[in-house]
Amino acid sequence: MEKLDNILVGILEGGISEEREISHLSAENVYCALRRQGIKSVRLDINTDDKERIKRILSENRIDVVFIALHGRFGEDGRIQTILEELKVPYTGSAPYASYLAMDKIASKRVFLKNKIPTPPFFVLDRKRLPQEFNISFPLVVKPYFSGSSIGVSIIREEEEFEEALEEAFRWGEKVIVERYIEGKELTVGILEDKPLGVVEIVYQKDFFDFYTKYENEEISFLAPAKLEEKIYKRVQEIAFLAHKALGCRDFSRIDIRLDRENNPFVLEVNSIPGLTSHSLLPLSAKCCGIEFDELIRRMIMLALSRGRYLYEKECI
Repeated sequence: MEKLDNILVGILEGGISEEREISHLSAENVYCALRRQGIKSVRLDINTDDKERIKRILSENRIDVVFIALHGRFGEDGRIQTILEELKVPYTGSAPYASYLAMDKIASKRVFLKNKIPTPPFFVLDRKRLPQEFNISFPLVVKPYFSGSSIGVSIIREEEEFEEALEEAFRWGEKVIVERYIEGKELTVGILEDKPLGVVEIVYQKDFFDFYTKYENEEISFLAPAKLEEKIYKRVQEIAFLAHKALGCRDFSRIDIRLDRENNPFVLEVNSIPGLTSHSLLPLSAKCCGIEFDELIRRMIMLALSRGRYLYEKECI
């Protein structure tokens, strides 16, 4: 195992999105994992999207590699990744364009369709184009096109609920996705080193895994690994990996999937910077494969460092 004794890891946390507090929780877990392994790190609270200010923060701290623990806008949308590319600082996770695609649910859905990856039927609305009639049957999911942690998401089972759901979703952006709600199981699959990890089933009382359930509710359980027939389990892993690759993600991600009652998987979205809190699912998915949290974090950093060294050596040739 390569030593990281002389490496300083900069953990970017906080950010400017509505997921700021979740980012702090992820960063705390990462910081503790690095400290347990004797790896030096510094936590950097990013509370601006000013490019020059961020460049100054990173330069002043003489960071060797950046661990991105930012969630939501200016964390998962490719902008912080672009700044790090300009600085030639190695960083964890996907490149700018793949990050943007994963964050933009409309763009990612279109990529899934182009690559024949099953995803629930959907249509897109903006404030100027509201539906006169539905071409997808209830129940429906209404969600903002550019947010995470299930913020602004509603499940509606009848037309009378639609207006309120739209109002909530439009609070978070100018466009909204309306897609068919797939009755069945909620699954998630982590990817590490561009290979699928274990399938995790999320078991809860509500219709979906909302923000409160994700981070605050103790009345939730996880089956890790999910209790599925072997061929279905492998199919879910395969679909998750295809979604990861179709968006151009690298190193790691987490793919959310619904399994309908006929055991057909449907990809909901790809998370290019999955949460790393005590309630988060990527660590559970990794644990299914015998990878503990500290090792998961180490591997993420090693992937970033090895890529950074390759690019630097290539530039110098």
